[in-house]
Amino acid sequence: MYRLERRLRARLDEALARHGVTTTEYMALSELRMGDGVSSAELARIAFVTPQAMNLVVRNLEQRGLIRRDPHPDGGRVLCARLTRKGLSALRRCDGLLDGIEEVMLAEVDDTTRKTLVEGLTVCARALRPDAPS
Repeated sequence: MYRLERRLRARLDEALARHGVTTTEYMALSELRMGDGVSSAELARIAFVTPQAMNLVVRNLEQRGLIRRDPHPDGGRVLCARLTRKGLSALRRCDGLLDGIEEVMLAEVDDTTRKTLVEGLTVCARALRPDAPS
């Protein structure tokens, strides 16, 4: 699994770089598509980076017009990130790159094995969620 993850990450880094997006930025944009109003600290946990590193990522995405940040509804200093139209457009282009990498990876896998693989990995991912019982 480690070798697969490393190879996937290398392909993803290379493909996204051609569109001016880092893998961490892609992860943040993807998370924002699933739910607006996420804080930088939450994005950092999801992307496995420090809050300081994610603050730089978020600031860069905001400066490029891919996200906007609004005050948290409960007040305080927390800002919630939201995907902009430009950000959604960039994310869709990047999704296409990821789909292409996945197709190459699975090209020699038959439909039955592919279904089993997807189901098995989904079970594994659920088991390792932070909120899953240990």
